Amino acid sequence: MTRTVSVLSAASALPGPTVDNATLGRRLGMDRLWEQWVDAFIGTRTRHLAVDLDSGEIRHTLADLAHQAGSRALDAAGVTPEEVDLVVLGTATPDRLMPTTATVVADRLGIDGVPAYQLQSGCSGAVQALAVTRSLLLGGTARTALVLGGDVVARFYDLTADLRKLPPAEFVNYVLFGDGVGAAVLRVGEVAGAAALRSAFTRLVGLGREPGATLEWFGPTEDRNRPAATEDYKAIERHVPDLAAEVVEELLGELGWARDDLDYVLPPQLSGRMTALIVERLKLPQATEVSCVAETGNNGNGIIFLQLERALARLAGGQRALGVSIESSKWIKSGFALEGL
Repeated sequence: MTRTVSVLSAASALPGPTVDNATLGRRLGMDRLWEQWVDAFIGTRTRHLAVDLDSGEIRHTLADLAHQAGSRALDAAGVTPEEVDLVVLGTATPDRLMPTTATVVADRLGIDGVPAYQLQSGCSGAVQALAVTRSLLLGGTARTALVLGGDVVARFYDLTADLRKLPPAEFVNYVLFGDGVGAAVLRVGEVAGAAALRSAFTRLVGLGREPGATLEWFGPTEDRNRPAATEDYKAIERHVPDLAAEVVEELLGELGWARDDLDYVLPPQLSGRMTALIVERLKLPQATEVSCVAETGNNGNGIIFLQLERALARLAGGQRALGVSIESSKWIKSGFALEGL
């Protein structure tokens, strides 16, 4: 039985034009001082949003973006929809409870007669999708898989809110996140010029810990006095760097790689400033950082694939990379390892 799964391609889709901090601040009624605060303490300069800031209209759904990303990934891999025999999507923000966004996207791409799984989780859902797919491919369930991850968080924004009156746990979401989806094509066996997915794991580590992030799904009879989304940025700042370091050590130990063997690192992408703190904590000076959060915002389950798209363009044969994602909702650490073929 083969023990190798190759990543043939990765692609992404971002909605609408770039939204910088000045544009976002004007729309939300914030001043120049607020913009300077975002630049200094968050470090995210721009993002893409699925909502039109002027009208409040949702212009792009998760399925729209996933269709674009999936189509681009298939084209880049030279794989037809008929060759795909497994679809896996990771998201925290499906368009509907039913039908699943995974099945809607498969239908739009012309994929049918295959398993189509949807994993609902925060940003670690992307690595969950990679891990589940890798296991199924190695187990012989399928040969070629389309793996997707992404989120549309802007539809949870209240654009009429006065941000000056919001608590930090709600306020920070408006600047941290951007919308976007990514996709990758995986195939059993070693494929020259591709990257071997040597490992992928996720692990719940939230026993006794309060959630660091929440995202509500309201029904018509439920109490809506709770905020739609919260983010405990201080708790994240406190815990995520150490959890990321643990992931790196676990992957290196599993694979028998030395720290000096790493050519690239794909660190967690909460914000530009947070990513810089994490990279410093990882102590991998010889590894080139692959990050995009300062330009794209935190795309939730999409950001790993945006990093992967950039990493695959650089990864040469024999080179090695580690990716890390930490989910603060109930605290999940996850990571994966790549090696150029």
